[in-house]
Amino acid sequence: MNPLCNHHDHEADAPYRRAFDLVTRRDFLRIGSLTIGGLALAPFLRAAPAPGARAKAVIQVFLFGGPSHTDTFDPKPAAGTDVTGPWRKAIGTNVDGIQINELLPGIAKHADKYSILRGLSHRTNGHETGVYMMQTGTDPSSGLVYPSMGAVIAYKMEENGMLKGRSLPAYMTVPVALGRFSEPGFLGPRYRTFVPGNLSVPLKESERQRLQNREKLLAELDAFGHTQSDLFQEADYFHDQAKEMVLGKTREAFDISKESDAIRNLYGESEFGRSCLQARRLVERGVAYVTVNMRGWDTHSNQADRYRKLMPDLDRGFSALLADLAQRGLLDTTIVTCGGEFGRTPKFMTEPPWNGGRNHYGAAFSWIVAGGGFKGGQIVGATDNRGGQVVERPIAPWDLSASIYKLVGIDPVGKLPHPGGVPAPVVPPPPAAKPGAARPGKISAGGTSDVPVASGGILKEIMKA
Repeated sequence: MNPLCNHHDHEADAPYRRAFDLVTRRDFLRIGSLTIGGLALAPFLRAAPAPGARAKAVIQVFLFGGPSHTDTFDPKPAAGTDVTGPWRKAIGTNVDGIQINELLPGIAKHADKYSILRGLSHRTNGHETGVYMMQTGTDPSSGLVYPSMGAVIAYKMEENGMLKGRSLPAYMTVPVALGRFSEPGFLGPRYRTFVPGNLSVPLKESERQRLQNREKLLAELDAFGHTQSDLFQEADYFHDQAKEMVLGKTREAFDISKESDAIRNLYGESEFGRSCLQARRLVERGVAYVTVNMRGWDTHSNQADRYRKLMPDLDRGFSALLADLAQRGLLDTTIVTCGGEFGRTPKFMTEPPWNGGRNHYGAAFSWIVAGGGFKGGQIVGATDNRGGQVVERPIAPWDLSASIYKLVGIDPVGKLPHPGGVPAPVVPPPPAAKPGAARPGKISAGGTSDVPVASGGILKEIMKA
């Protein structure tokens, strides 16, 4: 175990789900009370893009645990085996000059659709802080607990009256929530991500009848009247939305069995592949922000064996998502991103107890961006010949978030409501450098550098005019 990582969640099957995020069949009886406490079914949806926006939806593929950048989208085939480990070969893509790992041949065929950000850095080695920074696109030193980008987009769309008439939540996560940060932050539980759970499983007629009988009983109890009308009016609204997703036609949005055999085969039968297909179905039906969490990337040891399982699943599911969105004409209006909370150390550790693995590394890592106004076939930023430091076009998490907000029609310097009345810009300005502070700075034993991250600003070079 990495001495910087004090968690027990390193196995791919770690239980990240939170029960209150799931609407299961057994939960249906309790929908009324759960929604008051924050089941998070915000007002729901069918909307056009904001004025001036290029994108109306975002799919974020989050590789939880931190994928190695040098073993995925920033290979260093000319480096020694202490850097490459077993992955000595990089393969070309359908764009001249762009190479990625040899285990990603499907993704390599779609390089014209995406750009690779090789200059990302936040110099944080802790899971929680790294997840927070990449999911919110903000620096934790702002002093506020910021909401995720999905929550901000849901809030702003509601504020602008763009969610009227929708029947699905604006912000959803499949297949499970991470449970490592507060998705709604200071916006409150109304904007928490909605995790559909087993709504993807077709409902049996016997179960449908039982739920309808219970619904009838709840209606009879309602005949006694509500003493706190405002509170219960909101609860009734959420209850109706949950009822529609469990019993109504909206449930079909989660049911990938409705897809053709050819489409399901394209994505594959892995959990990740099925989740990518479900994400496509959701944005197709008006969901504004979908996070697809892929677990298992915290590879401190035995990385080669784990990557031989993870990489083909990533390759098949992600390449299918890009191809399917493009074929349906959805990629032009759907931003797709892919990355984790940080990268992995350039050194491939063969000694015990690692036996071939890499530790957390926030000094340099890669993400992919595609669609929704981002150009394809580009590389932004560069690392040195070992993948250890960003040497060209540094990219901070808030550069990425500001770019995404810009493309969906949200002003990055606009305001968010804070219950304490304090100023809360959509993307808070990065901290100022300390006088005399050296860059890039060393990461402390606690996992975080005290030197501000270099910021290159909005990614204008890969944003379509």
